[in-house]
Amino acid sequence: MSTEDLTVKSALDQLTNAVTSLESAVGRRLENQKDAEQSQEELKSMISDRSKLAEELDGAQNRANQLEEANREVSRRLVTAMETIRAVLDRGN
Repeated sequence: MSTEDLTVKSALDQLTNAVTSLESAVGRRLENQKDAEQSQEELKSMISDRSKLAEELDGAQNRANQLEEANREVSRRLVTAMETIRAVLDRGN
C-alpha cells in the first residue's frame, strides 16, 4: 500500500469511528428523551392521584367532623334523658 492509500484508509477509519460515535450518542439521546417522557407521564399520573387522594381525604375529614358532631349531640341528649329519668325517680320517692 502506498502512503496515499494508508492516509485514505486512516481517514476512512476515523470517519467510520466518528459516525459510530455519533450513532451511539444519538441512540443515548433518544433513550434519555424516552426516559424523560416516561418520567413526565408518571409525574402527571402522580399529580392526578394526589389530587384525587386530597379530595377523598377532604371528604373523609368532613364525614368525621359530621360524625363527631352527631356523637356530641347524642351524648348531650343521653345526659338530658338520664337527668330527666333521675328527676322522675327522685319525685317518686
